Amino acid sequence: MNGQIPVLFVEGNSLAEAWEKSVLEAYRKGCDIKTEYDKPEDPPSKDCSMTVVIHNPLSEPMIHRDMPGGLEDLQEYVLEVIEGIKDHCIRNADDPDDTKWEYTYHQRLFDYAVPGIEKPFDQIELIAQKLAKVPYTRRAQAITWKVWEDNICYDPACLQSIWCRLLKGDDETWYLNTNVRFRSNDAYKAAFMNMFALIQLQQKIANRITDLSGKIVKLGRYVHQADSYHIYGSYFNEFKNRFLNAIESRDFDQRTYNYCDVKDIMEEAIPVIREKAANMCRE
Repeated sequence: MNGQIPVLFVEGNSLAEAWEKSVLEAYRKGCDIKTEYDKPEDPPSKDCSMTVVIHNPLSEPMIHRDMPGGLEDLQEYVLEVIEGIKDHCIRNADDPDDTKWEYTYHQRLFDYAVPGIEKPFDQIELIAQKLAKVPYTRRAQAITWKVWEDNICYDPACLQSIWCRLLKGDDETWYLNTNVRFRSNDAYKAAFMNMFALIQLQQKIANRITDLSGKIVKLGRYVHQADSYHIYGSYFNEFKNRFLNAIESRDFDQRTYNYCDVKDIMEEAIPVIREKAANMCRE
């Protein structure tokens, strides 16, 4: 409809299937709109509000070959989110000349600091504790937005919140259902890695609930919501030549990897990744 940003929905059994569908849907049905990052010669982006439902987050094939970056890049991003290997790259907010990063997701989720409160909040631990105590609570969530910082900084957090709730299955197994919300999400060049890493975080939360409660906790559905799910006009040519061409020329199994087949390769790279990250942002 005229003047309305499309609201789109896709679902899939696996991450690779659902992400691929979401990118195609955004490209085909998204509206044309400018962004704050465009150069004068760039065409408008394709944009929409998107909900992606992944019914079995750990099912294969989990990895899409046409994600920008390689397997080592994907492993590096997981460690950035789960372990905080780049938290030392965050700028000192009290130093106006410090030009390092505004945030990392790990820092905002595991070490959320509030002015005037001495101890930061480990929001992921709080989610696990709440669900271990009351599986059906609706209050198990983590946020990233800092209203006193993010309204005025150059690069505010895109991930906004993570919400979790447990539901018991037919047997004695509990399932961790997770909703993730982004205010802004680059569908082609970021969303897959975001989803992959946050599913690893979903697994980490499930394991921690098991540790705290003794319950068997497996992963339920993962829902990824983005207010602005976009494909930048500046890389339409790359997108068409790489992503769309692969859709037309290769079968789905040729466009994906089973995570179980490449997990060892990814994990073998971890020591090098950690060393590389440790040397980043050092003066």
